[in-house]
Amino acid sequence: MMENIISALPNTNKDSRIIVTTRFHAVATIRREADIRKVKGLVDTESEKLFKQAFIESNTRKEELPKQGASLSERSKDVTVPDEVWKMCGGLPLAIVTMAGHVACNPNKTSAEWSTLCSSLFPESGKDRLKDGTKKLTQEEVGKIISHCYNDMPAEIKTSSLSLSIFPKGHKISRKRLTRRWIAEGFVCENQGLSVEDVAETYFNHLIRRKIIRPVDHNSNRKVKTCVVHDMVLEHIVAKASEENFITVVGGNWLMQPPSSKVRRLSLQVSDSKRAKGTKKMNLSHVRSLTMFGSLKNQLPSHSFKFGIVQVLDLEGCTDFKQHHVKDICKMILLKYLSLRGTDTKWLPDSIKKLKNLETLDIRETNIFELPNTICRLELLVNILGGNKTTRMSLKVPEELKKKKKMKALRVLSGIEIIGGSADFHHLTELRKLAIYKLKTMKGDASFTELSSSIEYLGAYSLRTLIIDDESSEFIKSLDALSSPPKFLVALELSGKMVKLPSWIKELTALNNLTLSLTALRTDNLRDLSNLDTLFSLTFSLRAKKQDPQTLSILAENKMYSNGEVTIPDGGFKGLKLLRFSAPLLPSLSFSEKAMPELERLELEYSMLEGLFGAEKLAKLKEVHLTLKGKDGEDMTKEIVSEMKAAAAKIQSETPRIIQKSASDWLK
Repeated sequence: MMENIISALPNTNKDSRIIVTTRFHAVATIRREADIRKVKGLVDTESEKLFKQAFIESNTRKEELPKQGASLSERSKDVTVPDEVWKMCGGLPLAIVTMAGHVACNPNKTSAEWSTLCSSLFPESGKDRLKDGTKKLTQEEVGKIISHCYNDMPAEIKTSSLSLSIFPKGHKISRKRLTRRWIAEGFVCENQGLSVEDVAETYFNHLIRRKIIRPVDHNSNRKVKTCVVHDMVLEHIVAKASEENFITVVGGNWLMQPPSSKVRRLSLQVSDSKRAKGTKKMNLSHVRSLTMFGSLKNQLPSHSFKFGIVQVLDLEGCTDFKQHHVKDICKMILLKYLSLRGTDTKWLPDSIKKLKNLETLDIRETNIFELPNTICRLELLVNILGGNKTTRMSLKVPEELKKKKKMKALRVLSGIEIIGGSADFHHLTELRKLAIYKLKTMKGDASFTELSSSIEYLGAYSLRTLIIDDESSEFIKSLDALSSPPKFLVALELSGKMVKLPSWIKELTALNNLTLSLTALRTDNLRDLSNLDTLFSLTFSLRAKKQDPQTLSILAENKMYSNGEVTIPDGGFKGLKLLRFSAPLLPSLSFSEKAMPELERLELEYSMLEGLFGAEKLAKLKEVHLTLKGKDGEDMTKEIVSEMKAAAAKIQSETPRIIQKSASDWLK
């Protein structure tokens, strides 16, 4: 592998360096002429700083694992930890942060108990390590720390964490994908009045506190969207999963011993026909969970396992999906979780009605545009996930679903379209999320009145997220007339030509995330929103491929109400951390003296930006993201950046980090 990399690189006399890192000495010494340098551990001061930082991160997370007699939001108590805890980690960041998570989750341990732990982990080298905190750990010693921290977790968390071995090394794991799988496999149960979804969230957050998983992306309502597992932590989890015959991994980066007994959960991480043949020697008749990555061409032959007992089938992102695969899937009568997301499947057959136990159906980013009528016979279905969030491709649901006494267990109905017909969802009293990606209905239509009434009715029950993309804008305008607004909404997204906001938005005291069409980007609307103290993320977005006449007229209308400039008012927006503006042409934006006191991140996406003033007054602003579509706005953006830096220097304020996201590199 190393020789292949070197031969592919250009052979020039320029003064350049190629740095390759590895944990294995044998790899480093393949080429004798290579300049080999051993990486040193962090010095004591850096180790201590990292430990305290990781400890604080773990200690301040709000969601905790439910305990008998303990509040869900109860935080860990202050603890006193002897220096030897972080010194024994030898300056290795992975060991340090893992121990910090372990300490944060054990607030009742005394200083003496921590000292005893250090001595038990490294009885022979403990004294030397205290004298020199930078003494590097061996791979075996790092494994001891990871193993101890892992074994300290509650049994139910350890069981759930073993499922991380399903995913390949370095794979970004979706939080919702992971938690929905836990629920389907029965790893999570209702606890102290919390739903299984809420308990699964606490499990996930506990793994973050423990530093078993590391957040990568966050969504706009500040929840972790994706995470990764460090290679060495994942290696430990894979070994545990293999040892307990919990999961069998074929292919990928791990060489697992073939299971000596029945395979219960199978992860196929290769499309290599030679390696996949190894499954022929396995007893696959008891596979309950099947996950595949890559191509389905040379994967498991269908006759190798019993379809009837599979409960989880995850084919997300797989290629070479054929329609005969769908027929096989419909034989899996115990199936609870089915993900075809990102595959090239085009339809679901009527025989899907056989999947009576199905709870999650994920067909996002596929070519499935319509669900069969027989889907309505699946009365245990909790999540229907369809359409495409980026392209707004929508999913047509059958009329039967909108009739009473059908699919009452639904909690998520996402990516659907409503074009005429019925729009009666009153019976879905468990619905938490309703996302309509395509809406075409006019005043006087039955669906117009039914949908409005349904939103009003469900808003008094469990509805927490509402997304509506209204092409005609007639329905969105009518929402102002709701007599009883959905006061418990946490996330709201309204897209349509909306000059004035519904008056009841000001009453949404639980709202964290608000996304609006840019047609509502006016100073008076911003003033109305400024008293929403719980608001964390605010987005104004206008999707348009070109500056067509309608788009320009909308922007002109905005300016007419704002005297040519949109002003962010003083005070208000007390909790706002993220502000986004996205449109082909952004009007001049001006921040008042005391605007948005907690704002940390400002994102602007545009082809032309007329001006940006007062950003240096945002005391806690850390990052400004500028995404330029095309080159027309380069000169103005250069000027804006220069003015921001000059203004910040004038008031002796630190310039926020400016991140430019266009093809050109003029902003460097």
